[in-house]
Amino acid sequence: MTATPASREDLCNNLALRKAARYLGATYDKALAPAGLRGTQFSILQRLSAQGEMTITALADVIAMDRTTMASNLKPLAREGLVTVETSAADRRARIVTITPEGVARMKAALPLWEGVQDQFEGSFGVDDAARLRASLEAVLHTGFQPWAE
Repeated sequence: MTATPASREDLCNNLALRKAARYLGATYDKALAPAGLRGTQFSILQRLSAQGEMTITALADVIAMDRTTMASNLKPLAREGLVTVETSAADRRARIVTITPEGVARMKAALPLWEGVQDQFEGSFGVDDAARLRASLEAVLHTGFQPWAE
């Protein structure tokens, strides 16, 4: 029996990546819901907790997101008092994002939920395969595209 050749649509990297991203994103969102966070919000809080205050632009770069989308993602976090977004004293055009003590507490409360889904994924997918997947996805970010360049 010979394999049917893949259609052009079956070879679409974008579709394959988006399907997997929606699947895993919904899985992490569901796991983090008891802490009142979505996956992206948790990632933002985790990054700010690790790196301290950052400009919106720098945070967007670290998360691989355009600045406008990052600003939109920060609004609910700021409304809940989990981050502050203030004008930079050094450059009035820049906005500085800082995690608040409430944000640190929420991120720490969500950490066991994140660890649980992380462990569940790695148990199902395989620890080594998950590490290779992360490495491959990181490599995608270095393929030379500039999706947010003006």
